[in-house]
Amino acid sequence: MALTDGTPPLDDTTLTEQGLAPGAQGASPGRVLLIACGALAHEILALKRMNGWDHLDLQCLPANLHLWPDRIPAAVEAAVAQHRAAYDGIFIVYADCGTGGLLQQKCKELGVEMVEGPHCYSFFEGNAAFAAKAEDEFTAFYLTDFLVRQFDAFVWRPMGLDRHPELRDMYFGNYTKLVYQAQLDDPALDAKAQDCAARLGLAYERRFTGYGDLAPTLARVAGP
Repeated sequence: MALTDGTPPLDDTTLTEQGLAPGAQGASPGRVLLIACGALAHEILALKRMNGWDHLDLQCLPANLHLWPDRIPAAVEAAVAQHRAAYDGIFIVYADCGTGGLLQQKCKELGVEMVEGPHCYSFFEGNAAFAAKAEDEFTAFYLTDFLVRQFDAFVWRPMGLDRHPELRDMYFGNYTKLVYQAQLDDPALDAKAQDCAARLGLAYERRFTGYGDLAPTLARVAGP
């Protein structure tokens, strides 16, 4: 069954591997398309529902593009080219995400805006707050709600730890703690995040960030 805005039900595996097509309502005057990372789908749709932003449509690219950040700019460019003619505006809900400035350059070429910040950990914390902590937390490993749920798909298996657990200390020996940036108050996710920290041999810290800078950014895009 689809969600109330016409979006198919959200499955994290689908968001990771395939992404999410725009809602079924189609484009019309005044509509804006958000082209986002699949890892942000739950949060963006929650903000849409909370604020009644029915004129914002959402397309998500596969979240696993983060395993190959160099592919993100081209994927964004293809999505913009596919939908530009149908929408009054397009906004890119990606931070730099490991592209080394290439995504920002591509967005400038395409004439579209994107989220500010180096990555989602920063804008969920709040870019200013994250930057203020950066020097004291360079040995922290961060997870969001989505990455807690998809820990095996984004961390454990890609790093080969499911096959070679002895590699853990080589990868994470210089980290001291896992910081779980919680978007929701969910005891089950908290317990899973604690388990992720234990599997990596790291101390555990939970921070409730909510939606951070994502909320005011999308409010600006949505307009009055």
